[in-house]
Amino acid sequence: MTQIFQSIILTARPAAGKSEVIDFLKKMNPEDRRKRFHIGQIAEVDDFPYIWEKFEEDDIFTKYGRERLYSDEKYWFKDQWLWDFFLEKMNIAYAKLLRDPKISDTTILVEFARGGENALANAFSILSKDILKQAGILYIDVSYKESVRKNQRRFRPDEADSILYHSLPDDKMEFYYKVNDWHKLAPNKQGMLTLQDMKVPYAVLPNEPEVTDTPEHLAAPLEDALKKLWKEYSATR
Repeated sequence: MTQIFQSIILTARPAAGKSEVIDFLKKMNPEDRRKRFHIGQIAEVDDFPYIWEKFEEDDIFTKYGRERLYSDEKYWFKDQWLWDFFLEKMNIAYAKLLRDPKISDTTILVEFARGGENALANAFSILSKDILKQAGILYIDVSYKESVRKNQRRFRPDEADSILYHSLPDDKMEFYYKVNDWHKLAPNKQGMLTLQDMKVPYAVLPNEPEVTDTPEHLAAPLEDALKKLWKEYSATR
């Protein structure tokens, strides 16, 4: 039986193509996915539902005349520490998945975006050791300008709570995500990062010009990126 990734940390700027990659993989024939991409059955740990839940909870508080706890009326978080809180929620969700006896045939996709001078470095310092010791990192690389373009394009107001079609206003994009520390952490297209005293393999999927717009465009570049990641990953197993 072809070996699979236990976990993949899928990170990038907003709208870079993370959700499209997952959607593509989920729709593949399972045996082809295993052979070509080293990915088994798919389980997801994504922080967007936790983020959106806080907005919904604050809206309920507002409805009943109570103080919003997490965000203001324009959905800016009152405490920036919440971004770390969401990572801790992901750690808990991941630990729960590991209790499933069927998880040995599954690849867990851990998806998030972070922006700031040391935001990804900070995120990797918060992710649990259980995630890091079982994971490879796939970074989808786009410029800030391309991230903004794709973020604007994908927005569907009636589906703003969905994984594929949520979007950020331009002012929030600039505030949270204009700066990105990935290339400071990982200057090469593939290799190893030292995170929490562990060696974690990584590879990069370039997505500018865009390859995540259709399955026909995505298949070959994604396969190439995951082959590079598998080479690094399997060497540590």
